[in-house]
Amino acid sequence: MKILITGGAGFIGSHVSDLLIENNYDVCIVDDLSSGKLENINSKAKFHKCDVRDSKLFKIIEEEKPQTVIHNAAQMSVRNSVDDPENDASINIIGGLNLLEACKKLKIKRIIFASSGGVVYGEQQYFPADENHPLKPICPYGVAKLSFEKYLFYYNYIFGIKYVALRYANVYGPRQDPFGEAGVVAIFSKKLLSGGQPVINGDGCQTRDYVFVKDVAKANLSAVRSEVVGEINIGTGVETNVNDIFNILKKAAERTDLEEIHGPAKEGEQKRSVLSYKKAYEILGWKPEVKIKEGLFETFNWFKESDSYL
Repeated sequence: MKILITGGAGFIGSHVSDLLIENNYDVCIVDDLSSGKLENINSKAKFHKCDVRDSKLFKIIEEEKPQTVIHNAAQMSVRNSVDDPENDASINIIGGLNLLEACKKLKIKRIIFASSGGVVYGEQQYFPADENHPLKPICPYGVAKLSFEKYLFYYNYIFGIKYVALRYANVYGPRQDPFGEAGVVAIFSKKLLSGGQPVINGDGCQTRDYVFVKDVAKANLSAVRSEVVGEINIGTGVETNVNDIFNILKKAAERTDLEEIHGPAKEGEQKRSVLSYKKAYEILGWKPEVKIKEGLFETFNWFKESDSYL
């Protein structure tokens, strides 16, 4: 089976590509390299440099004839979406529609979309959030992710394109760049490796559901192998606060003498976010395998060996 991955040179997309190739899938990658990196691309994958908004995307898909498209390409910063919602919508909605129209015309059977459970639910009303939680995003990035989910539903209902929207928690791991809410792992790692002092925003008690990128890649593999249609959370069901992230990473860096330093809180920052993975387990057979300490140590050690990446 041939699979085309948009954003396949990026943090998450490149791990998905590696795992699919390891499982004997034929992979082609579309990425404009605005945030993705050539060194992330598996040597067995075919690469096309292209923005998802570009008209030549149609020709690439027509040439490659993939059975499935995994759509990871995105403007991925919540803060940038607040500063420039028009650019966020241009990439995350208009770019997505350009892809959907190509898939419709070329009769692509299935799309797997990298959505975000960390933002589409907004301020959670209960914990952990399942897929039936109210959808009230409080940032343009979340609005765009949810909008594209609705377009996927429409293209499925009218044109029969099957889809899965994987609503990721806060993904972290090797190759991570310091964008998005899980970027704290990369930011703290960079500081610690340079001999600096990480600064924790606010009291550090804000929690996120941190899911390891290799577990996320396995969720994509499960989705590729399934016939499931709909929205599925990909998280751990466990909340971890920023103070805990700092303290685990300072142990990984062997800098246990460091004390917590707190700066001003980020205005409007969500206090708690955590996802239920019950549906993923029931219909994909997927569950998180990597515990937070193990994942953070692996991530830090990768940055230690590859610190030029940051």
